[in-house]
This record gives sequence, structure tokens and C-alpha cells, in this order.
Amino acid sequence: MDLSSLTVAQLRDLQQQIPAEIKRRESQEKADVLNELRAVAKARGYAIEDLLGKEVKAKATTGGKVKVKYRHPENAELQWTGRGRQPKWVAAWLANGGTLEKLAV
Repeated sequence: MDLSSLTVAQLRDLQQQIPAEIKRRESQEKADVLNELRAVAKARGYAIEDLLGKEVKAKATTGGKVKVKYRHPENAELQWTGRGRQPKWVAAWLANGGTLEKLAV
């Protein structure tokens, strides 16, 4: 493709289309590779899930919700998992002499 013949508007339009096309092609390529691997495993008498075992299940379950560890005693809507930045309500609680143990669920 000769980019020198395109206008700036056409180049910008192309630039916006490229990330989506890359993502689509990567997804298709992964699916194709997975199908090839399944075919090889099947030819040998196995299912790919049997060969990969626990790794497949472990990856499938990642990204789940984290349980709440701390909750405000007076307002149950204020909760925190204990991960990430400490919420303002927790900082205020601690500044007023409270402890995390009193907030523990």
C-alpha cells in the first residue's frame, strides 16, 4: 500500500482502524492455533484439556471478585477489600483512633 498518495484525513482514518484490525486478527490467529493444537492432540488420542490439566482451569478462574475484608460499622455500604489505595473513610477512621481490627469483617 502506497501511503504517500493518501490524504491526512485518510491516514488518520486508517490509523483509527488499525488497532481494531490487529486485535481481530490476533484473536483469529489464537483460535486457529488452538484448533491446530486440538487436532494434534486428538490425532494422538488426547484432548487438549487433558494435556494442559490444571493450568487451563486456573487461568479460566482468574479475575474473580475479591472478598471484602473491611466494612464500616455504621454504614455497610462503605467496604474495602484491603487491596489498593486505602479509602478515605478508612483513613478517617484510623485518624480518629480506630483500628483496622474493628473494621474487619
